[in-house]
Amino acid sequence: MWGEGLLLVLILIGILGKSSLIATSACILLVLKLTRLQHFFPLIERRALEVGLIFLLLSVLVPFASEEITFRDLVRGVFSWQGLMCVIGGALATYMNGDGLNMLKIHPQLMSGLVVGSIIGIVFFRGIPVGPLMAAGLAAVFIRIINFFVN
Repeated sequence: MWGEGLLLVLILIGILGKSSLIATSACILLVLKLTRLQHFFPLIERRALEVGLIFLLLSVLVPFASEEITFRDLVRGVFSWQGLMCVIGGALATYMNGDGLNMLKIHPQLMSGLVVGSIIGIVFFRGIPVGPLMAAGLAAVFIRIINFFVN
């Protein structure tokens, strides 16, 4: 019963915080739960992130497919100093994503902290929750730094 209450709270937070992503996600889960379709939860938990990443990548790659970005634009975008910073950022981000995924495999209970942090970021900082693995990767780096200084 507390799950429904939490979903209702998330719907309210989404509405008050003007985050349709939180409100819609919580609504979908609440509808599935109330219609006794919660047997889809494990499937959603396992595959929704992958499906979401596919759609995210699709949206990023459309300019290439539609030829809005030319080969010349691509070369300029990679070999300018800003482009090189983006290459480094992309490589670092994917490394951190892997680190975050490993951390969540070892400590799955930490996901609740990522969810709360994401909600705070969405509601108060108008962030977009496209990077739970990146959030986990950042958390893993923070934990590693704190452990280094504490130990």
